Amino acid sequence: MRRQVTAAVTAAFVMVVVAGCGTPAGTDGDLSDDWRPMAQAQQFAPEAGECHVIADPTAYLTSYAPVDCAKTHLVETFHVGTFTGALAARTTPPPVESATMRSTFADCDTRAKQFVGGDWRTARLSVQVAPTSPAGWKGGARWYRCDIFELDEVNGPNGESDAAIQRTDSLRGALASRSPLTLGCMNEDKWGMLRTAGCTAGHQFEFVGIWTAPDRSWADAARDEAAIHTACRAVIARYAKVPVDGKLPYRTGTAYRFPSRPLWERGDRGVRCYYWSSGTTVKRSIAGGGTAVLPIR
Repeated sequence: MRRQVTAAVTAAFVMVVVAGCGTPAGTDGDLSDDWRPMAQAQQFAPEAGECHVIADPTAYLTSYAPVDCAKTHLVETFHVGTFTGALAARTTPPPVESATMRSTFADCDTRAKQFVGGDWRTARLSVQVAPTSPAGWKGGARWYRCDIFELDEVNGPNGESDAAIQRTDSLRGALASRSPLTLGCMNEDKWGMLRTAGCTAGHQFEFVGIWTAPDRSWADAARDEAAIHTACRAVIARYAKVPVDGKLPYRTGTAYRFPSRPLWERGDRGVRCYYWSSGTTVKRSIAGGGTAVLPIR
């Protein structure tokens, strides 16, 4: 009896299915042309104008959490570029601190000057390249971020450190006019750090500009102190508008701050040069002062 009931149910089912095989009104019976094409897969990429609370120069998706630049952050992305040519053909992203990244850093360097409205090295700022993560690279991503960030007043460019500090505003146009970030007159504290001082107050140091060092190893370049002082002396002369001649060493002392090793390896060759009064207290800027402010001593 059970077998007969099953057969009857099966027969009824077959009848329903067969009845449903007709073409419904308003259709052509071809389902293959009614599906919408699937959207093309999109590779993740950050955007310029984003700020980040993580300063790591390798952009992992797992740590991607951009914030409004008006909120507390460490670094600001001002440009997103694309690796091309031999760099894009690599099987892994270029190491951040390597010669292969120099051309990319140079691109970020140029764009950073445009972004802030001046040479970022003349202020308490630094720049880094943040390439996509190894996993992202394996998946086909070839982008890199250009990030800019503020340095600490004491342990920043004057203390040869390159660590980002928290800030709560965008750096766009920050150097288009005089800024609290801009390097100027200074005094040395008991730990050898240069601290900001008013130029009309008593001070012994003044930032005068950047000298671009030759492209060689950090150790070799940093060791050549005599050449650096000579180069910075010429920067002082241009700043103060005095002759670059044999009398110049008798007009001014010099000091400098070399790029940190990580920054040097990223591609920066900018040495920050300072006028040094040789211990005499000065109460004015030497900018454009000529031989009157830098007499022979």
